Amino acid sequence: MNSADRHEARYRRRHRSRMEAKRSCTSSADDFDTVFSYGNLYRSYLKCRRNVGWKASVQRYIANAPLNVYTTWEQLRNGTYKSPAFHEFTVFERGKKRHIKSTGIGERVVQNCLCENSLLPLFQRTFIHDNGACLPGKGYDFSVRRMRCHLQRHIRKHGTDGYILLCDLSSFFDSVPHSEAVKALSEQITDGRILRLTEELIRQFDPEKPPESRKGLGLGSQISQVLAPVVAGRIDRYVKNTLREKLYGRYMDDFYIISGDKDRLKICRDGIRKKCEEIGLRLSEKKTQIVKLTHGFTWLKVRWSVTKTGGVRMCIHRSSAIRERRKLKKLRKMMGIGRVTYQDVWNSFQCWMSHARRFRSWKIRKNMADLFCRLFEKDVRKDALYQSI
Repeated sequence: MNSADRHEARYRRRHRSRMEAKRSCTSSADDFDTVFSYGNLYRSYLKCRRNVGWKASVQRYIANAPLNVYTTWEQLRNGTYKSPAFHEFTVFERGKKRHIKSTGIGERVVQNCLCENSLLPLFQRTFIHDNGACLPGKGYDFSVRRMRCHLQRHIRKHGTDGYILLCDLSSFFDSVPHSEAVKALSEQITDGRILRLTEELIRQFDPEKPPESRKGLGLGSQISQVLAPVVAGRIDRYVKNTLREKLYGRYMDDFYIISGDKDRLKICRDGIRKKCEEIGLRLSEKKTQIVKLTHGFTWLKVRWSVTKTGGVRMCIHRSSAIRERRKLKKLRKMMGIGRVTYQDVWNSFQCWMSHARRFRSWKIRKNMADLFCRLFEKDVRKDALYQSI
């Protein structure tokens, strides 16, 4: 046996042990009967009704919940389950037009059961650590902490001289190719019934086109929140394994790379652009930019800056304060006509103050408290208000 044969044998042994470890960890997540048991469906129903029990459609479902869950379980077991039509509407969020494809409570139960008991356990192993979306224990706060950590690591090693490549995917959810999502599913799922059900749920987002040209995962469905990062995970592995960049992080369609070499970041940008085209995604030319760290930049609605002494400052974005001031004035009008109570307004204001407290925002919080005092002077307890700053 020569050296090449020994390397090949060692690779096969390691690959076999990895596959056995994977099967032992995910065997229950790749079995249709285990994933869609009545107990799992009922637990998903309890999660889906949380905080939305006031809706008429949810109340009708709750009235016969055990029977409704049992009917869904029977349909899934017999292979007769059909996904109902979406409830489609348009919202404007921070000036952006977003088309929402919302599902009913029955469909949400099935999607939650599929995601929580199959897709997340199977794909969680494929995500890099610095992917902050759709994973237990991660999210917005995790991504903000990782950005701060990466900046501090760069400053300790290279000082304040450096650059950051900020990238954004254009129309992320609307441009995800169905073929890429199905390809990722087939690599992890071996149970044919789970695969067929998931493909059918994906097909509902763009049913009229031929399979090879379908794209888009609508906002408003849990399965979209899982499969969109799965498809974008190919970019993460390209940056980590091929470009070998360590100071990299992602939150959904926003990601960054920190480096001391501007030319290196240009190479990374061109490579990521080609990788996106290969997948079927597109970088936003307007939002993708290379910025010097000491000039300051915005990421996840946080204004970041590096001081001359190496400190990392996180300031709340100006648009967030403007939006909150407008919201308080609208709530004051709604309270005047009896549409909301003072307690509702107070709870909403405290939520924003808790968010702002995570950043350097004492002056903004003080000005916001003064505005709240002027708007609700007859109801507010000033001692409690200013203590909350």
